Amino acid sequence: MIDDLRRRVLPENQRRTLEELTDDLVLRSGDAGAKQSAFWIMLTLSGVIASAGVIADSTATVIGAMIIAPLSTPIMGIALSSVRQERNGSATYVVLGASAVVGIGVVFSLVLTGSYDLLANSQISGRTSPRLIDLVAAAATGLAGAVALARRDVAAVLPGVAIAISLVPPLAVVGVCLGQGAPALALGALLLFLSNLVALVLCGTLVFGSLGYGEGATGPYPRHRVRMTLLTALVVLPLAANTAATYAIQVWSDRVRSTADDWVSSTSGARVTDVQWEADTARIAVETPGELPPVADLMKALDGEVPDGITIVVDTSLGENLHAGTTGE
Repeated sequence: MIDDLRRRVLPENQRRTLEELTDDLVLRSGDAGAKQSAFWIMLTLSGVIASAGVIADSTATVIGAMIIAPLSTPIMGIALSSVRQERNGSATYVVLGASAVVGIGVVFSLVLTGSYDLLANSQISGRTSPRLIDLVAAAATGLAGAVALARRDVAAVLPGVAIAISLVPPLAVVGVCLGQGAPALALGALLLFLSNLVALVLCGTLVFGSLGYGEGATGPYPRHRVRMTLLTALVVLPLAANTAATYAIQVWSDRVRSTADDWVSSTSGARVTDVQWEADTARIAVETPGELPPVADLMKALDGEVPDGITIVVDTSLGENLHAGTTGE
């Protein structure tokens, strides 16, 4: 059954040889000087493009950086190394390459003012709070990339894989956030990069191993397999926690909005336009032509709808900022 599946996924007439795959993924093999030179040139340029695109909040520019970024090559080289049970230097290029892109991001952050709102930039805000669904997408992309590398007839999909798997942009965001003194946001973007890296390595290892590229390997059980297992756990746990927190906040936001809608219904023309969370504070934006009902009524209605200790603030279109209170008090 496994052999039949292997033939379907990778027909013999389309299968690339181990030597070809090694030449593509291992920067120390073959014409190492030329490959390493190309890697560093393209990585530096992609880091510059990604950092500029992030600061300019330009999706098109960031996509351009994704297409030319060569970082997936040594990452897949790690997968091949794991299958072959031998070290090939790929992990070193990933660490050094990632560090270089972060450094470029830090340099680009110097053009920003101290009052720059990082979360108002969609290229930053969209990469600083990764969830499990991001890991699922990365895993599917990793499978597609590994199959495309192993088959001669589907190599055309690799640019799409490069766009789907976000590697250099999160690192640029890490650098920009560090440069702006926002380590928490930088940590979120780093987690996104690590989740994508883990997904690529694990899926690449699965595909390369199942397609027989590990046959004949005689090396010792490499320590980096143990490290990958630990790294996977360190990535999955915060992703799961962030996913749970995001879901909880969405549920609480819906409850706050529904309760606030009922609260303002007695004022003709008044409506709730938005509910935003800032740490443990829920800010309710209300458009109103006149005076609102007492905020004590809102707090009473919210009792039991959200956890205790949540501060409720109402911002009105009349310019009022009403501190309604804290739930549970």
